[in-house]
Order: sequence, then C-alpha cells, then structure tokens
Amino acid sequence: MGEHSMLSKLLRSERGSLVFLAILFVIGVGMPLANLLLPASSALHPSTYTLGLVGKYMTYALLAISIDLIWGYCGILSLGHTAFFALGGYAMGMYLMRQIGSRGVYGDPILPDFMVFLSWEKLPWYWHGFDMFWFAALMVLVVPGALAFVFGWLAFRSRVAGVYFSIISQALTYALLLAFFRNEMGFGGNNGLTDFKEILGYDLQARSTRIGLFVVSAIALGLGYVLCRWIVTSRFGRIIAAIRDSEGRTRFIGYRVEHYKLWLFVISGMLAGVAGALYVPQVGIINPGEFAPLNAIEAVVWVAVGGRGTLYGAVVGAVLVNYAKTYFTVAWPEAWLYALGTLFVVVTLFLPKGIVGILQRFRRSES
Repeated sequence: MGEHSMLSKLLRSERGSLVFLAILFVIGVGMPLANLLLPASSALHPSTYTLGLVGKYMTYALLAISIDLIWGYCGILSLGHTAFFALGGYAMGMYLMRQIGSRGVYGDPILPDFMVFLSWEKLPWYWHGFDMFWFAALMVLVVPGALAFVFGWLAFRSRVAGVYFSIISQALTYALLLAFFRNEMGFGGNNGLTDFKEILGYDLQARSTRIGLFVVSAIALGLGYVLCRWIVTSRFGRIIAAIRDSEGRTRFIGYRVEHYKLWLFVISGMLAGVAGALYVPQVGIINPGEFAPLNAIEAVVWVAVGGRGTLYGAVVGAVLVNYAKTYFTVAWPEAWLYALGTLFVVVTLFLPKGIVGILQRFRRSES
C-alpha cells in the first residue's frame, strides 16, 4: 500500500513533465512529417518558414529553462543570461563563417569577408579550430561555461546576492555588448556574423536542413528539460531549494553554499550556450544585439509569465510571449515594449506563479 501511494505521488508530481514531453514529442515528430507528407494546400501543412519559427521558439524555451533552473529553484535572478546565449551563438557562427570559404564576396578561402574588408592580413588565433564542427560544438559549452564559472566564482565567493547580483550580471552582458561592437575584436563588429552557406556540408536553406535543425532543437529542449528536472529532484536539488528558502540557515548547518550556487550557475550558462548555438543557424545571423540588456530582461519575463520553479512553465512563457511579440511587432510596433513591461508588472503583482500557477490552482479547486 505504501509503495502504491509513493508511486501515485510520484506520478502526480511528474504529471506536468510527462505532458510537456509528450507534447514536445508530438510537435518534434508531427510537424516535420506534416511538412514532408501533406500538400502545401492542406490546412495542416506547416510551411518551412513556420518550422523555422517554431524551432527558434524552442531555442528560446531552452534559454528560459536555463534561467528558471537558477531563478526558480535557487533564487538567483540573473539579468545577464543572454551573454551565455550569445557566446554560444558566436561559437556556432564562427564555425558557419569558416564553412563559407572562397564562396564569400571577396573569395578568400580563409578570411571571412568582414576581415578582408577591414584589411586583416591573417586569421586571429582564436578563430583557429572553428573550421571543425566538433571543436565549435565543444566551444559552445566551454566558453559560456568558463565565463559562468569565473563570474559566478567571484560573485558567490564575495556573497553577492539579490538585486546586487542582478545588477552586476546585467553589467556583464552590457560590457560584452560594447566589446563585440568593436571591429578590432574580430567578430564582425556591428554587423556580426551572417551570410552562412552550410552546416556539416548541408545547404542551410534546403528544406531537409531546416527540418533537421528543427528536430535537433526539439531533442535539445527535451534533453535540457530532463537534465534540469533530474537536477532539481536530486539531493543536489533539495540543497539548492534550501539555499533559495534560507541561505543563511543552509550555510549554518555546514553546506558550502557558494559551491552549490556556482555549479548550478555553470550548468545553466552552458544550457544557454547550447540554445544560442541552435538559434544561429535557424535565423542566419548573430550580432552584438543579442547581448542587449533588454533581451535579458525579456527572457526573465518569459519565465515569470509562464511560472518560475516549474521548468515547463518557462517553456510556456517563452513560446507565448515570443508568439505575441511576433504578432504585435507587426500589428502594434510602437507599443509592444510598453505592453511587455505592463505584462511583467501585472504578472509580478497578481500572478506570482504565472500561467502554470493559475492552471494548478484551477486543478486543485476541481479536485
């Protein structure tokens, strides 16, 4: 009887996760099949453009999960997580630029077009290795992870927390924004990296490649969710929750709080880097605008709207807010930012647990 009760409790606690993963599986398999098998005249046929748009939303959802992991479960509000997202994107963008070769405007087999235009004589040392996909994929994890480790170690060791951590994390992404705008940095300056041709030898504009990127984005989102869910339900996750609820008490009973916060922050930064790497080939560009503090604030809004501390709520918020943004930036471009700010204030004041919180309250009232 006790085992049956425990199993029922586990199934109830994981019901949201199972529903989310089932929906993700249906989308990840169903949309590509519908695109390939159904005629374009069918109402159920998703265009290749739609696949690309949903694929982009899934990368945003992975970024939102990475933020929810540290904010919802550890109470660390980072307003600079787009720094890790953009660094992962630049790592992938550098690989894609190296694949252009002599097909660029200036026909140089080694130097990207912007370097030829700026009269660079040789490839900078930090661009070497990015002609190999495995190296670029490794840097997608290493570069954001290393930055998260150094920044987190300095901040958590100094016991920087709360609003002060939020401010310095936003200062970090703004500093990177200013640095990457400079042509001397060797990352394309204001224009960034673009005009990509292929990935792993496949034409980026081909329908099969777009479908492949869509499927990989769905898999990455699913794996990222499972990883985060495993972390928060483990012993490590219980300690993280204790730090969120009472950091002083957790420290008093003997836990090295800064170590737990640091490793969670590093994992979160690496997940954001993977999201950025999947984002770039689907949108076809990466520039310093991705470091913008406003983007980081928007990402926090996604999590707040969906419901922090649930993971799948972060996904819901990321998809809904970005869908609204896609629609309203065309229908109501002048007022979109005001609407976004109002949404954040309303959710913070009246819906502290977001959309998922409303659904959970409704379900409890029914039972």
